[in-house]
Amino acid sequence: MSITGSVVTKFPRNSIRNITAPFLLATLLAGCGTTTPLDTFSLTAPQQTQSASASRKSLQLLVPAPSALKALDSENIVVNTAPGAIEYLKGAQWGDRLPNLVQSRLVQAYENTGVFGGVGRPGDGLAINYQILTDLRVFSIQAYGAQRAAVVEIAVKLMNDKNGEVRATRVFRSAVPVSGTTNSGYVKALDAAFERTASDIVSWTISSL
Repeated sequence: MSITGSVVTKFPRNSIRNITAPFLLATLLAGCGTTTPLDTFSLTAPQQTQSASASRKSLQLLVPAPSALKALDSENIVVNTAPGAIEYLKGAQWGDRLPNLVQSRLVQAYENTGVFGGVGRPGDGLAINYQILTDLRVFSIQAYGAQRAAVVEIAVKLMNDKNGEVRATRVFRSAVPVSGTTNSGYVKALDAAFERTASDIVSWTISSL
């Protein structure tokens, strides 16, 4: 009995090893070279100045990083494709973990007003009068329904640092329609929603103290 149509060529093991190693290395390097960098975005701190009374000028504020659920506690940009459905914006990221970014911009927003004697983060060594305690409830693109929108919702408490008493509490929410379908278009709407929310938080803080 004979078998036709098939040709099997045998190589020594050393030859296979010598061929395989360079091939695998070339494949790995090609994969590394084609990695597309992610678009990286930040947030804008609102610019608002107000007249400072002597009583507020003596106050110093502490702004800890906001609390947040795991879905928001990262560099990923959240997109809700349906109520309760969480995805992430492809090819894009925040420049830092979102709570760190929000904390930094809130500190800047309070400082920009020129109202308070000092504003800082934990560890800055300020003689704190009030803590600004925040919770990120929503910070996402809502890509369902009749109109896609960027939605930011932040709960805020003003807590007396001396006795732990909560002086005031409120939930702030802003929604901005999304224009276009690019990453920059989505993030531009999120940035506008955050800037509006942060501005409201700062104004409310000033009126509450």
